[in-house]
Amino acid sequence: MEPDIIDLKTLGPRLQEARRARGLTQQQIADFLNVARTTVVAIEKGERNVLPGEIVYLASLYGRSVHELLRRRNPLPEFSIQFRTTLSGADLGTEQTTTVIEEFQRLSEDYLTLEELTGARLLQRYPPLYELGWISPEQAGENVATAERNRLGLGDGPVPDLRVVLENDVGLRIFCISMPPKVAALFAFNETVGGCIALNSHHPAARQRWSLAHEYAHFLTRRYQADVMALNSYRRTPALERFADSFAKFFLMPAAGISRRFNEIKRARQGKVTPADLIHLTYLYQVSFEALTRHLESLDLLSSGTYEDLVDRGFKVRQAQKLLSVPTPAHESQMLPLRYQLIAGEAFHSGQLSEGEFARFLRLDRLSARELFQSLQSYLTISEEGQITTVGLPLGETLHELKAQG
Repeated sequence: MEPDIIDLKTLGPRLQEARRARGLTQQQIADFLNVARTTVVAIEKGERNVLPGEIVYLASLYGRSVHELLRRRNPLPEFSIQFRTTLSGADLGTEQTTTVIEEFQRLSEDYLTLEELTGARLLQRYPPLYELGWISPEQAGENVATAERNRLGLGDGPVPDLRVVLENDVGLRIFCISMPPKVAALFAFNETVGGCIALNSHHPAARQRWSLAHEYAHFLTRRYQADVMALNSYRRTPALERFADSFAKFFLMPAAGISRRFNEIKRARQGKVTPADLIHLTYLYQVSFEALTRHLESLDLLSSGTYEDLVDRGFKVRQAQKLLSVPTPAHESQMLPLRYQLIAGEAFHSGQLSEGEFARFLRLDRLSARELFQSLQSYLTISEEGQITTVGLPLGETLHELKAQG
């Protein structure tokens, strides 16, 4: 590892990112290396050679491998720069939000690093950008939602696990991160890492699904513009946000499918639909009671003002769910996609990651990382095409053959 073969222009920013992720200042690093702070500044700008011993020391200090610091890929453009305009416009330029965006970028970069280590690149099945045209944002949202459901072969039924569909069938990187209550989701894109979405891990399931569909709408129409989905941040909702909300509504609750189910219930009840029926539909589509009821009103399946009337009468959704034994869908609390965990396990299994590095990639302590690795054992094979396949008991072999192998 000679200094003259080290790419300083990529190493410097990578060292800066690793230092920030560790919560260390340039002065602290200067003190550790027994150099001036200006030397650390020059290193991070790629203007000063880094000695092999310094790289090894810094890798240990930052909890990174030397291989990770020296990889040839250029660092990703900073997400914080992409979000700058959106943050100022939504009055969200707080230190807490900036920290969330930085972690969002680290997760995206770590996902890409794991793919490079294992050769399991995420297949990107992206459609061309949809043109909105001159029709209303609401109509455009319905049109794009219908076209995209058709492209993905979803028909007009509910989507049981939207996160899995968008990860596996589209190729988006989706994370769940602790965020300020006002922030529902983040979206960023660049050519290297692709489309990335982060959801607020504290929000309920229905809110998360809506946020995910909303950000997917932005990916489909203006993917080169980062987006922060902030709750109640507009006095007058912009056209692009109205489009994204319309898309979310029709993507999660397609008009044809929900109309058919509603009318089937109405016929079975001889023309009468009860709040209990709406609760069951809410669970089927995994949306909020308000979103479903207002959607049915907009389709002229319920009288206008039905939702407000139920609220005025004291109707309590959670109490009704409990009385009807309708479970509340679990919100997305798993920070990392299963595929991310699997390829991290593959890298650890093959010796490309140490146990400490494996734990860092998973954001776990070592004991928890070991336990997770054990739970992933039946999945740890990746095909030449980059697809994860299951390794388990070879059920096609006879017991005699298995005994002979043992």
